[in-house]
Amino acid sequence: MIPFSDFYKDRKVFLTGHTGFKGAWLALWLHSLGAEVTGFSLAPPSEPNLFEAADVAARIRHLNGDILDVDALDRALDESRPEVVFHLAARARIPESYERPMETLRTNVIGSANVLEAVRRTDSVRALVCASSDKCYDNLDQPWGYRENDPLGGNDPYSASKGAMEHICASWSRSYFIPEGRVGAATARAGNILGGGDFAAHRLVPDYVRSVREGRILEIRRPNVVRSWQHVLEPLSGYLWLAVQLAGDPARFSGAWNFAPADNSCSVETLVETIHCLSGMGGWKAVSEGGREPREADTLKLCSDKAAVRLQWKAVLDLERTVDMTMRGYRPFLGRELDAGEVCLGQIDEYTAFAARKGMPWAL
Repeated sequence: MIPFSDFYKDRKVFLTGHTGFKGAWLALWLHSLGAEVTGFSLAPPSEPNLFEAADVAARIRHLNGDILDVDALDRALDESRPEVVFHLAARARIPESYERPMETLRTNVIGSANVLEAVRRTDSVRALVCASSDKCYDNLDQPWGYRENDPLGGNDPYSASKGAMEHICASWSRSYFIPEGRVGAATARAGNILGGGDFAAHRLVPDYVRSVREGRILEIRRPNVVRSWQHVLEPLSGYLWLAVQLAGDPARFSGAWNFAPADNSCSVETLVETIHCLSGMGGWKAVSEGGREPREADTLKLCSDKAAVRLQWKAVLDLERTVDMTMRGYRPFLGRELDAGEVCLGQIDEYTAFAARKGMPWAL
């Protein structure tokens, strides 16, 4: 197993959704590895946003595009001739999916099918990683983590769209990619992700940072909900490492993979208290739900044993280090005279060095 620092240098990579929070981080990481990155995405989904603050467009080939536009997507892939494709473009908010269910389904299901078809028609591609979510599982509020072979489901439109995307990716892989032996295709499921520069609506840490920026106390409606929290670089290291293995052995590594921490599960209350104690900023109070918010499961965890055994991958940051890196990543947005891009690249180097000390093969 070679470290992916060697694999991506001068390699052509195509990335959908690079203007989003996770996509911007991945674009910066690929750029730092020396990859030739083409990004294909709609405009940034929030203001402020990491894509603009870190000047990602100056570091990669940036294309404005919609994965529902088949012709534009085909042209972009054909012109860029990538060997690796990361598909991150999605409508990713559960509350938004209740308000715009058809848009969520079109983007996450039909849009993903468009990406799969475009990859099938582009003979340069060797590896495809489609970003999924822990919400793709049929959540029974069980206290243990879901495994890749557990049933898919979802009560809300977003979760249903991710479950459908999983089925479609598996279908294309079994019908086309594996029989042809050219493309390794996988879905990568991750949970609640934290990191500097996330300003999405209806997300806990962005809401906390917004409350700090606006000088108010954050109101928390469900402080006892338990989730697994991880820094954005944790699952992204899994995506990058998975693509390396897919390119080398498509049949062996195609399929579904969970990327989640083993022991960072805690309540919302514990997380916001940790943020407050480590950063010294902001504050919060519990308030009544009011009965109007869409109901989410009390507990949702993933089991990443498959990645640990077959990829030798695991999350390396504990909760305190995750929160510390996250809040330091927000400093450019909290009145500090810091360059967001340089902060992100510095944290990528910091995380890689820490993973190397933990013995992660991709970082050695």
